[in-house]
Amino acid sequence: MPAIWRALDAVVDPELDEPVTELGFVSAVSVEDGVAHIRLRLPTYFCAPNFAYLMVADAYEAARAVPGVDAVDVRLEDHFAADEINDGVAAGDGFAAAFPGLAVSELDELRLTFWRKAHAAEQERVASRLAGDGVDVARARLRDVPDADRLRRRRERLGLPAGDDAPLLVDDDGAPIAAEALPLRLRLARTTRISIEGNAGFCRGLLSTRYGG
Repeated sequence: MPAIWRALDAVVDPELDEPVTELGFVSAVSVEDGVAHIRLRLPTYFCAPNFAYLMVADAYEAARAVPGVDAVDVRLEDHFAADEINDGVAAGDGFAAAFPGLAVSELDELRLTFWRKAHAAEQERVASRLAGDGVDVARARLRDVPDADRLRRRRERLGLPAGDDAPLLVDDDGAPIAAEALPLRLRLARTTRISIEGNAGFCRGLLSTRYGG
């Protein structure tokens, strides 16, 4: 069972950019006869079904990759679209099939959008810290970041340069951001970071109010 929890650490709320395990969204994990049973919960009954679907689907894939797990049963509970999401993920037919007549496409573009927001926010977080230490962030490389693991992970999932020689600050395509464009880009990224962090704190409060703890 610890292996299942470790696998779920890699499942991130796409909007909040934090693991579902740290957010308290995993309410129970058990393994019986090779079947991993996972129960998820969200801060409100009406949390966006597209984000909920991504988390349930990602939890399913993460648990299925754990050695010794033969089957996975992931259930979202206490959500208005729980039946559609749970059945859709179990069937493996995708988001649009889970919501016929309501959803017209899959969620790849949505996921990419929030991955990019998370990357921009992390770049700004790192750059602000380094700038405070007197580092010229316009010329900095990843090797100059004392702990770049979070930033590297966000780049790797986007297919962006993540080696030591990679520039600290790059755009969505991995190209270095010109020095004259940095002030505006970093201000916008700071707004994104503050929004993500604020939403995460708000959701933690809602979850605590709903379930206690």
